[in-house]
Amino acid sequence: MKIILKNVSKEIKGVKVLDNINYEFTSGKVYGLKGKNGSGKTMLMRAVSGLIKVKGEVEIDGKILGKDFTFPPSIGILIENPSFVGEYTGIKNLEMLACIKDEIRIDDIKETMRQVGLDPNDKRTYRKYSLGMKQKLGIAAAIMEKPDIIILDEPINALDEEGSLRIHTILEEQKKRGAIIIIACHDKEELEMLSDEIIEIAGGRIYYSKSQRTPAAVITDNMSLHK
Repeated sequence: MKIILKNVSKEIKGVKVLDNINYEFTSGKVYGLKGKNGSGKTMLMRAVSGLIKVKGEVEIDGKILGKDFTFPPSIGILIENPSFVGEYTGIKNLEMLACIKDEIRIDDIKETMRQVGLDPNDKRTYRKYSLGMKQKLGIAAAIMEKPDIIILDEPINALDEEGSLRIHTILEEQKKRGAIIIIACHDKEELEMLSDEIIEIAGGRIYYSKSQRTPAAVITDNMSLHK
């Protein structure tokens, strides 16, 4: 699978939040978005997810997002704070989400909860979850259907060391089965450990990209770095 961004731009109230982005994402890699608050990281994630309309094209396996389909057909998303029904348990929330596509069984949901460090038999409602537990449930929702595209905004936020290590393992497993994973993380060391490729964004533009496996290279024309 490939995601190809072609001259992707977005303007909000006269301010360019994405400025002529060109990039190519390929299967089996973790892409880490690096940049200050307001740099365009979240907007780029929203563009790939189909959550905002943009100028230019977001091409997914040869089909154009917003033209051939409204949203990517196989995607898991955690952008900003996860949102669930406060009166329901974690597993009940995930069951309701799974009913939309009806592609996975209850056993799959339970196994995903265990992967992220949650007990599927926990009777506490989401409202009583700690911040770390809420984050884990959000990650579980994003990965439980084994989507082709996984987008995680600050996945280690509110997690302890054990929780962070679980995320490393989970991303490695998702990468091995061929998912395209795009993450943003303010922790530079964590981002570098989690990512195969780092993409630095400022002012809505990609200024720099480097593979974690080859020497860094500066992108001078805002075009994608092809390996």
